[in-house]
Amino acid sequence: MMKTVYLGITGDIIHPGIINIINEGAKLGELTIGLLTDSAIVSHKRLPYLTYDQRKTVVENIKGVAKVVPQEDWSYVPNLKKLKPDYIIHGDDWKTNYLNHIRDEVFEVMKEWGGQVVEIPYTQGINSTALAENASSIGTTPDVRRATLRRLIAAKPIVRIMEAHSGLSGLIVENAEIEKEDGIHRFDGMWSSSLTDSTSKGKPDIEAVDLTTRMQSLTDILECTTKPIIYDGDTGDIPEHFVFTVRTLERNGVSAIIIEDKKGLKKNSLFGTEAKQVLATEEEFCEKIAAGKKAQITKDFMIIARIEEIIAGYTVDEAIARAFAAVKAGADGVMIHSKDKSGMDIKEFCQKFRAEYKNIPIVLVPTTYNQFTEKELAEWGANIIIYANHMLRASYPAMKKCAEEILKAERSLEVNDICMPIKEILELIPGTK
Repeated sequence: MMKTVYLGITGDIIHPGIINIINEGAKLGELTIGLLTDSAIVSHKRLPYLTYDQRKTVVENIKGVAKVVPQEDWSYVPNLKKLKPDYIIHGDDWKTNYLNHIRDEVFEVMKEWGGQVVEIPYTQGINSTALAENASSIGTTPDVRRATLRRLIAAKPIVRIMEAHSGLSGLIVENAEIEKEDGIHRFDGMWSSSLTDSTSKGKPDIEAVDLTTRMQSLTDILECTTKPIIYDGDTGDIPEHFVFTVRTLERNGVSAIIIEDKKGLKKNSLFGTEAKQVLATEEEFCEKIAAGKKAQITKDFMIIARIEEIIAGYTVDEAIARAFAAVKAGADGVMIHSKDKSGMDIKEFCQKFRAEYKNIPIVLVPTTYNQFTEKELAEWGANIIIYANHMLRASYPAMKKCAEEILKAERSLEVNDICMPIKEILELIPGTK
């Protein structure tokens, strides 16, 4: 009887090192590829460029591959226990990199049925991370970027979105990452905030900046980043205008627009009942959502309903009723907002919404109730967390301090330590060197 061999891969970038290990595995017997799903990958590494089905099509057509099965966990153990292969094959680089604990698990489980671990010498001169970075530097297309948000929601317990209001802030969000015990943590996408866009232009947050002007700022971000973008659409204007906004954003590769159920002169939600918050009727809001959904061309683009009832002083139950109506009108998700620092009204909303809709995405913006972690908010039922204005809020005090110190000293020597070196600035922007 032919021996069975197992190899787990992501299959996103197929390079000579991958082909070599597949060839070596096929020599040992019938080779089964455990192709990691998006959800297995994305909590530890970046989301693959290709979808699972696209990667599967590529891998199952490689010479030497007998069959492809999904590996739905970062750990190899569940698939190994199910398939009980005679061999598992892997590159020997996992002895010294972040996969060393996975290696220990594999050796332990293979002992249960006398299986063997075969380690293939790492192919020198091939670096998957560097290849991915090179691909990222080339950029993306509107179609690929637009579809990414839905893939992330399906793959991750929480999608982490950070505000960006310029090309530079977009680059920071694109590249920021830290390594933790459970893998690499990074932002999944960007929030194009009307507040920070208006403020960076020195204008009030009252929808004074029109779509054409905001698209200029958005284009700056689109041109130097690859991650999905959610657009803050304020009230969305009248339905007849909203349809053109949807088509413009969709055409440019934006993944989603969030519109709120207010009307008249916009007042920022964080004013709460201190400012007069005028809500649209349920019929008016749902008509706008339905018009937007009818106008879009692709299935990828999302229209998310921002429910402002709690902000305007209404009850959670009234907010729930509005959210249910929005979903029935075609909304792809709901965003609930509150000025209450306890966050308990948000938790109640999430639990009541989840009792009715298990899979419709919930978006939270925990600016006032920021004592809760992403994990806690996910346990409430949230899918997307937006850090809505922090990049701009962090930049303002830094610039103000720099300006004041120069005025005091009548020279710039005193601000050297709080300024980024010119060399680093030059190296930050691709193509400057």
